[in-house]
Amino acid sequence: MADVFITENFLLQTEAAQRLYHEYAKSMPIFDYHSHLPPQQIAEDRQFENLTQIWLAGDHYKWRAMRTAGVPERFCTGDASDWEKFLKWAETVPKLLRNPLYHWTHMELRRPFGITDRLLSPATAKEIWEHCNRLLRQPEFSARGLLRQMHVVLLCTTDDPTDTLEYHRQIAADPSFAIRVLPTFRPDRALGVENPAAFRLWVDRLSQASGLSIQDFDSLLEALRRRHDAFHAAGCRLADHGLSVFYAEDYTAQEVESAFWQVYRDGKPLDPELAAKYKSALLLELACMNAEKDWTQQFHFGCMRNNNTRAFQTLGPDTGFDSIGDWPQGAAMARFFDRLEQRGKLTRTILYNLNPADNELVATMIGNFQDGQTPGKMQMGSAWWFLDQKNGIERQIDALSNMGLLSQFVGMLTDSRSFLSFVRHEYFRRILCNILGQDMTEGLLPWDFDLVGQMVQDICYRNAVRYFKIEGVPIV
Repeated sequence: MADVFITENFLLQTEAAQRLYHEYAKSMPIFDYHSHLPPQQIAEDRQFENLTQIWLAGDHYKWRAMRTAGVPERFCTGDASDWEKFLKWAETVPKLLRNPLYHWTHMELRRPFGITDRLLSPATAKEIWEHCNRLLRQPEFSARGLLRQMHVVLLCTTDDPTDTLEYHRQIAADPSFAIRVLPTFRPDRALGVENPAAFRLWVDRLSQASGLSIQDFDSLLEALRRRHDAFHAAGCRLADHGLSVFYAEDYTAQEVESAFWQVYRDGKPLDPELAAKYKSALLLELACMNAEKDWTQQFHFGCMRNNNTRAFQTLGPDTGFDSIGDWPQGAAMARFFDRLEQRGKLTRTILYNLNPADNELVATMIGNFQDGQTPGKMQMGSAWWFLDQKNGIERQIDALSNMGLLSQFVGMLTDSRSFLSFVRHEYFRRILCNILGQDMTEGLLPWDFDLVGQMVQDICYRNAVRYFKIEGVPIV
């Protein structure tokens, strides 16, 4: 039967777009420099039992949609069977029209499962379930097999400083697996002074992981540095920081020390002013560590998290109760980067904003701190979370194109916990080629496929290889 929805030319609305995608973008490898895939599953080469385990577990995008469609929680995060959860998802899918999940769902059924002749619905759920589950039992559909199928050459996970990195070492020591899997240093919990009890537990884990008794702010920094060193030895070359806003308050050493002790020793929450001073000091020190090792640092900012208290208490974080935040960002961001630049400690930096109102802010901010030596040193990151859909990707590309250099962009990432999410690279590439192909058709860009096609390939892969400077990754 013919493809019913996701065709070869899906999203490619002109002849030029089709040629850019099929001749230049489609075959490029994937350099996935930010994901949340569990390294243990890669180390152990997990074979998933069924489609729910690989597709629905941990996917708060889908859970939000299911709740909105009236699906009870037990079919999202609860004790319903895997088949029951999948069937509820199949019942939800026809209600997703114009939601990006409708695109992603059918793209992920197409690749790698080869389903192109039917849409997911209650009527097709059983046959799709059985077809995919048969394939998932094959070696090509294990965690490693899927990475190979998707032509991934490098994958960066997201890891807490207290992580032992044992699974990364296990992967690196296996000569049968050529794909590079590297950790990313994400020290967000070091800034989590809003919850003194959780902060103390985490600092004690950091003390154990670093082998250093943490007694004050200086020893906290030294423990973080030791783990930073350990991550570097394990191949890490990226840090990531998840923030609501940037922190760039003035502070004294005494104020920062007092803040640490008030939270860690006395178990008392900080007032907002003192908390901001503590976070300003720590974030600056962490950024300096990143610069000293020539890492790339990433900042994901603008998320308003855990808005539903009862859901948070019942289900925990990252379960689908977050929103776009609307805080002012520009002034503190400028102060933060200026402090680093004045110290000669501003390393390669990627900014991911969650509020689309900040697109032009970020696109102009990065131009303030380019150094004239490293191409695209300051990056406007790809459209993130609520924005990684067609409109959000187009708006990010337009802002970067108009106020920066799209040609220097390091491209897309998955930012996902699912081994099926690598089609997000295909989704991005199709949208990128459609934009450029439309410009060529309208005479806004030259009708020169070598010129435009080379830029497409750079954005899809080569720019990232050059930018992150990770040894052993080929430039094709």
